Order: sequence, then structure tokens, then C-alpha cells
Amino acid sequence: MSHQPETTGEQVILSRQAQLKQLIQGLVQPRQTASINWALLDQSLIHPSYCGGDSDYHNDRLEFLGDEVVRLLATEFLWQKYAHLPVGELTAVRSVLVSDRVLSGLAREYRLDAYLKVGGSEDAGGETSRLAASFEAFLAALYLSTGNAELIRPWLLPRLDALAAAVLADPVRGNYRTALQEFTQKYFSLLPDYRVSDGTTTGPHFTCTVWLKDRCWGEGGGRTKKLAQAAAARVAYCALRAEYDC
Repeated sequence: MSHQPETTGEQVILSRQAQLKQLIQGLVQPRQTASINWALLDQSLIHPSYCGGDSDYHNDRLEFLGDEVVRLLATEFLWQKYAHLPVGELTAVRSVLVSDRVLSGLAREYRLDAYLKVGGSEDAGGETSRLAASFEAFLAALYLSTGNAELIRPWLLPRLDALAAAVLADPVRGNYRTALQEFTQKYFSLLPDYRVSDGTTTGPHFTCTVWLKDRCWGEGGGRTKKLAQAAAARVAYCALRAEYDC
């Protein structure tokens, strides 16, 4: 009778590192991989729910830093690329680039979702927030590995460039709350009614619905009430424009 060899903790660690090397393949140059702190990279892709509250080895603190890293890189890029734009316009574009919607999209694009460890009790409704948080934590891990953004700029800035161009081509500049308010005032002489739920017990996630004339026109979620409102406003604005063909 043959026996399968037992998997040791060291083998598990090596296997995870091999997975993470696959993840960053195409992002970081092979010669730069020696600079990566693999433990931090692993931690960046562990959601707090995976630990069940029994460990601090998750991505909360890395997300905190990563939030500032992505804001700085987006700000620096916009300041250099669009020197002719006023600050208000730059701020509007940046708010879209660092939104949960965009960051979660980038997390999926770079396949972070395939490597993110999440507890089984997490609800599907918080996926956008979790992926956005994991992307920020991922950036933080790369930033801390070298103390600068050299592992990030080569692959992230081209994507920010394309995303910024798309936002600037959008008449509402991604500011759907303002666009929705202007639309409802113009056509209905009414303001949209935002209804936000409390955060869930599994994380700082909020859900918002937008109502107009006793009808719900959109729903969205986010890590803060403001982000949830913005997500819902986007859905509502698009639905109203489609309904009234304008």
C-alpha cells in the first residue's frame, strides 16, 4: 500500500510563493523579483475574514498604506500629463481612478482575485470592495519591498493613462452624483433620494439605493457611504438616460 507524502508547512510556503511568482509574471521584470518581499505580497492577498479574527496576518494595514500609494501615483501622473487642466478637473479624474470600481477592475485584470484568500462567510455583495482593498494592499507590498514605486510604475502608469483618457472623454467625468442631480432637477424638478444601509458585520461595506418618484433606479456598494452613493448614482443615471432616451 503506497502512502502520499505529507505536505509540510515549508512546502505550503514554497507553493504559495510559486503561485505569487506566476501572478507578477509580466508585471515585474525577472531581474527585479529578488527585491520582492514575498511574505508581504502573500499578506496583501489575505482578507481579514480568512483569519477568522485569530491572527493579524491579513491585508488591513497594507490596504491603509496602499490607498495612499495609488492616490500619490495617480496624482503625480495627472499632474505631469495634464498640466493644462485646472485642479478641480484633475481632482474629478483622480477620484475615478482611485475608486473601488476602477481598482477592483484592475484587480480582476491582473488576476488578483484568483490568489486572494477570503473566508467562507464573506458575502458576494462585498466583492468589489474586497478586490479594491486587495489591489491597494498589493501595491503597498511592492512599495515596501523597495521603499519606492519602481516595481509599480512600469505597469500601472500605462493603465492609468488609458483610464484617465477614458474619463476625460466622458461628459460627466465619472461624477455621476452631480450628473444625476442635474438630470433629475432638469427633467423632474426633484432631487434623487439616497438610502444607505449600515455596514455589514463582515466588513466596512455599505449599500445604497437611489429613488426617484417612488421608484428605485439604482443600487451600489462601497467601503464608505460616499462610495456606495457614487456607485448607486452611476447605475441610476445610466438607467434614467436609457429610460427617457436622452
